[in-house]
Amino acid sequence: MRRAVFVLPAGLALLAGLDAALLLLGLPAPVTTERLPVVHGVLLVLGFVGTVVALERAVALRTRWGFVAPGLLGAGALALLSPVPLVVGQVLLVGGCAALCAVYVPLWRRQHDDAVLAQLIGALLATGGALLWLGGVGVADVLPWLACFVVATIAGERLELARIAFLGRGAALVLWVCWALAAGCVATLLWPGAGYVILGAAVLVLCGWLAVHDVARRTIRSTGLARCMAACLLAAYVWLAVAGAVWLLGGRQDTGPGYDAVIHAVFLGFTISMVMAHAPVILPAVLRIRLPYTPLMYGPAVLLHVGLVVRLGLGDARSLPVAHQVGGVLNVVALLAFVALMVTVGIRANLRHAAPPATAAPGRCDAVGPAPALEETVP
Repeated sequence: MRRAVFVLPAGLALLAGLDAALLLLGLPAPVTTERLPVVHGVLLVLGFVGTVVALERAVALRTRWGFVAPGLLGAGALALLSPVPLVVGQVLLVGGCAALCAVYVPLWRRQHDDAVLAQLIGALLATGGALLWLGGVGVADVLPWLACFVVATIAGERLELARIAFLGRGAALVLWVCWALAAGCVATLLWPGAGYVILGAAVLVLCGWLAVHDVARRTIRSTGLARCMAACLLAAYVWLAVAGAVWLLGGRQDTGPGYDAVIHAVFLGFTISMVMAHAPVILPAVLRIRLPYTPLMYGPAVLLHVGLVVRLGLGDARSLPVAHQVGGVLNVVALLAFVALMVTVGIRANLRHAAPPATAAPGRCDAVGPAPALEETVP
């Protein structure tokens, strides 16, 4: 339960980010402050996703100092939500990202694995983005760094979680793509025209490789949790390809429909879909809780992608403000429904597990069986 302490700031960052999303949509929100819309993106990427990633890596490292990273990132998120000067939260986030980089060093020494190195590149990009924001660089120019932090981290985790299925084929290509993402981020500040072309091309190459080699292509024909996860993964790759195409063809996006499309294709369509896919496996390992599969897990995922289609396909592409707002609200509802479902399923499963087992009647087989094999649950 001590690990749950690190999840609380991440959860607050998520809820505050959703509140800010309503404000940015021009809709009523439970909490209204001037700072929330300003820190909306960083709060969700580093405060929520960054804290969760750092916690999972700290658990994998199995040392106490590894928890410094999620601790600092969570503290940074809380500072952004408090009345303290903005710079306090910015400094804490920089420290948390740097600590996450430090966590990957012994992990890489332990395995010398390309998957870990790809995630380290992602952590370096997060640190660079946090430093740029601390230095006064606008969020629009920090966006590629934060986006590529998420992309490189998830690409590395896909290699790590599905190593048996990948059989090492093309793993070096994924690493080179991550280096290209890093080079593209630097180039966006110095030579924006070339930088965004590099980013767009690298993202599309990664999407193509994942579409061909990821085991989700096979597990989508499975059943239960494996199929649900595969559906979320494949949908995530589609949205990532959308963002890559916008960068490749449209270059730098700082306002308007293109900016909205890139942000939400990466951070909602790709990142949150990945979170929904991996949560039933990662959360039990990190928090030591039971989180059994239920078909209801499809609900938030479907709502998320429908909301994005409405928001980007109708609201942005066809300049329909009402559709933009409706899609945004559907995305907020999808995330809240996902959180509520995870909490409800987790509490019920763990209470049931803690209760004394009932004595089965002679000749009766109760509907309680062994846990599914790992390859059946991790596409």
